[in-house]
Amino acid sequence: MKIRTRYAPSPTGKMHVGNLRSALYEFLIAKHDGGDFMLRIEDTDQERFVEGAVDIIYRTLEKTGLVHDEGPDKDGGYGPYVQSERMKTGIYMKYAKELIDKGEAYYCFCDKERLDSLKTEVVEGKEIRIYDKHCLGLSKEEVEANLKAGKPYVIRQNNPSEGSTTFHDELYGDITVENAQLDDMILIKSDGYPTYNFANVVDDHTMNITHVVRGNEYLSSSPKYQRLYDAFGWQSPVYVHLPLITDENHKKLAKRSGHASFEDLIEQGFLTEAVVNYIALLGWSPEDNREIFTLDELIKEFDYHRISKSPAVFDIVKLRWMNGEYIKAMDFDAFYAIAEEYIRKVITKPMDYRKIAAMVKTRIEVFPDIAGHIDFFQELPEYDVAMYTHKKMKTDAASSLAVLQDILPILEAQDDFSNDALYQTLVGYVEKTGVKNGYVMWPVRTAVSGKQMTPAGATEIMEVLGKEESLSRIRKGIELLKNA
Repeated sequence: MKIRTRYAPSPTGKMHVGNLRSALYEFLIAKHDGGDFMLRIEDTDQERFVEGAVDIIYRTLEKTGLVHDEGPDKDGGYGPYVQSERMKTGIYMKYAKELIDKGEAYYCFCDKERLDSLKTEVVEGKEIRIYDKHCLGLSKEEVEANLKAGKPYVIRQNNPSEGSTTFHDELYGDITVENAQLDDMILIKSDGYPTYNFANVVDDHTMNITHVVRGNEYLSSSPKYQRLYDAFGWQSPVYVHLPLITDENHKKLAKRSGHASFEDLIEQGFLTEAVVNYIALLGWSPEDNREIFTLDELIKEFDYHRISKSPAVFDIVKLRWMNGEYIKAMDFDAFYAIAEEYIRKVITKPMDYRKIAAMVKTRIEVFPDIAGHIDFFQELPEYDVAMYTHKKMKTDAASSLAVLQDILPILEAQDDFSNDALYQTLVGYVEKTGVKNGYVMWPVRTAVSGKQMTPAGATEIMEVLGKEESLSRIRKGIELLKNA
């Protein structure tokens, strides 16, 4: 049996991390065994439809490399692949009426007033109204009369109130629920659109989907899905319900976290490859402790039986580390193509941006980190002369002043301000005076940067700054030290 999986998002906005994980796992399950990965757009909930959201779906799948074999733009013989278009074919009403004929569904004509009067029950912490099967008792003649009169209706699933229903999940095993807990969910809404749950089952079956991968919040709905499969006499797919993704406080990952969607993460300077790699590990682990994977390597290694049932914690610190590893491994030209924009936002003066980029490449975890490392190139910050004191370098304000005053005329007389030439000059001074390298380099670096931590040494910084600016900053350091 050829594996066929589907990613079936609703176009309601940005792609949530949980949705992207579902798409990734569905893609990996299919590709690991040479199967097909399909894209289906589930837009039956017109009230939640967001303009442009379909474009986001396509853009995200393309950017992450999750190439679908079939979809609205690639007809593989199972189209249409958009539910609103499928609805126009009459497919959902056809199958709903088939269930009515079997006694597995029925027309419901109850108005809002009557539905509001029904008793409520608390199910999994949520208060819901349980339908009382009132319209199941209508005679065939009453139903036909109501339909002929144009009375608004929905079509409900007719779930038994006795016995139990069992379904199998690959991670959770066999799950059995009492049928008395199953509400008669709506299959066709009053506007003629199928509900998400009903369309899902019909589409998965008619599109020959073999594996259904989704979040474990759908576990509670799965018995109703199973009842539909049983009612039609269809074989149910392999179910894989994924663990919840939480934030560091073990709360459900929410939009307000700032990193709940793929687009949020890209805007924050994360690399697509690192995001995909990290999301793959949110609930799944390989046999060894390896953490860095290309997409092709994930395809080879991915075994969905190794998905955990425990909630997966989205650790932004871990993602930042992983992103930093990807940045370190990047080809420099590819890195610079992204980094240049961040550098130009901070530095407007003419400088060698490539050299600045090379300084920060191994020091950042996300691209916005660049600003904090290089802002001193644009303008010398105000700084405390206490920075000149360094126990390890054995420097203090007095010694630093003496070094800068000695070095200044030497550098004023030097024409070659390349890194190598500057380094030889400072090392020559070190050898002549018999002090340690740090005794000289620390005060010079402090003077030209005004920062405790810099992405490069004193001579590399001076090379980028140029002679005029470097000397100006050293003079400023001397002035500050004298006044102190």
